[in-house]
Amino acid sequence: MLWRARRSAEASAYRITTARKSVADDQAARVRGYVISMTIRLLCFILAVVTTGVVRWVFVAGALIIPYIAVVFANGGREPVGDAPDTLHTGLDRALPSGNERRSS
Repeated sequence: MLWRARRSAEASAYRITTARKSVADDQAARVRGYVISMTIRLLCFILAVVTTGVVRWVFVAGALIIPYIAVVFANGGREPVGDAPDTLHTGLDRALPSGNERRSS
């Protein structure tokens, strides 16, 4: 009975769709978001110089708030790990024994 439980655990495999993004992909996405945020901040500074009135102060506020939000998201780290990944059961009840098992005959 113990060998059957071990074999069913070995028969399950992780689905690739539940795997997390690689560290390089995650870091590239965070850097891209940070660069986009800083570009918008630069545009807010330029528009604050060009415009007048209430619109100027909206652009100044945007130029002051955007860096905080960009840094928080850039340093947020990887996505949280939820539940354990789903496993794919192959349903192989009659698998061949491994080479390490002794024959009973």
